[in-house]
Amino acid sequence: MKRLFVLFLMIIAMNAIAQSVKDRVVHNDPAKYKELSAVHAGAGKMEFTQLIGRNELSTNFLYLHAGVIHPKSGIGHHFHHNIEEMYVLLNGAAEFTINGRTSTIKAPAIVPCKMGDAHAIYNPSGERLRWLNFAVSVNKGRGDAFDLGDARVGVKTDPTPVFVSARLERDKLKANDAAYGGKGVLYRRMLGPEVFSTDWAHVDHVVIPAGSAVPPRQLEGVEEVYYVIKGSGEVAVNEAKMSVKADDTFFGGLGEKVALSNAGNEDLEVLVIGIAPSKEKGLMLAKPLTKPKAMALQMDFVVAKENADAFEKMYYSIYVPAMTVQQGYLGSKLLRLFSADISKTIEAEPTTYNYQIQISFDTEENRRKWVASSQHQIAWPSATALAKEYKWRGYDVMGDDDQR
Repeated sequence: MKRLFVLFLMIIAMNAIAQSVKDRVVHNDPAKYKELSAVHAGAGKMEFTQLIGRNELSTNFLYLHAGVIHPKSGIGHHFHHNIEEMYVLLNGAAEFTINGRTSTIKAPAIVPCKMGDAHAIYNPSGERLRWLNFAVSVNKGRGDAFDLGDARVGVKTDPTPVFVSARLERDKLKANDAAYGGKGVLYRRMLGPEVFSTDWAHVDHVVIPAGSAVPPRQLEGVEEVYYVIKGSGEVAVNEAKMSVKADDTFFGGLGEKVALSNAGNEDLEVLVIGIAPSKEKGLMLAKPLTKPKAMALQMDFVVAKENADAFEKMYYSIYVPAMTVQQGYLGSKLLRLFSADISKTIEAEPTTYNYQIQISFDTEENRRKWVASSQHQIAWPSATALAKEYKWRGYDVMGDDDQR
């Protein structure tokens, strides 16, 4: 009966996941745009809507905005302290300003706005310009802006941009790259993580010919936001499948498998934005280790209730200081077993061992030097004197995610 109940819950969960994945596809519908004027003290009017918000992904992805800039209108000169943006120009040409230097950028193109760099956009033409704006924040869900009161109208322009930009050009794409796979699939990494200070991982331009497909790619250490520039096709996230067309956007979460296919008669062109959980802390693992990067020892103790406070104090006052001076010492943890009520709730394995000390050294050789040291001759007896029983086991460290 318990197994049937678990299976029933799994079926419900799978259906819920499939439903939530289908809800991810959002169409960029101009009918939903809101009209604004003097955006960041800019000239004229623009229209915009939010397609993906700050709570949709688990990473620090902040938003995907879309809209149009009216003729002789723009977004005024401003900057951000805590977010980085990337504008995508889908048609026409606009005057982009980065840190007071302005150049005309022709669509289709991307212009990243690095954190702390002032930026602005102005449409000097007589046509409405379609744009997207992706943003990633330093702190999840938090944005900021500081306006400079400069509309950047009629300013001098540089013939060659002195800031980072790139155009979505088919002749720069390469076929059959391992990054996306699939027969005839064209790909180019337009921007990598080095361009940004925040957790941007990549900006990719992908074209899937008619009848071809990108096989499932598991998103390891990264989430991705996709925008369909042209064409139509199907996206599969894990087991859920959805139809997509031009101006649709969707995303893939950490660990999910995402596949794209094109059953139409024209190319399916997609812009792919990757965001790491934490680029700075190295969560984007390149590949599994083939050799241990360190060692770890786990020591379990049975400590009577009356000795618990003394045991915890001993760890901080004696054990840690004694290890800190040792060659190759990397770190340690003191773990106290959950209470009986919590252990029962999570169906934990029964045990009489109620404390554990985990220690890590760069090599087993250096750990043994620690065991042979005079400091160990003080620390170890201090621990065992407070315990009724103890045991230990050692491990090779084949991966870690230390957030310190």
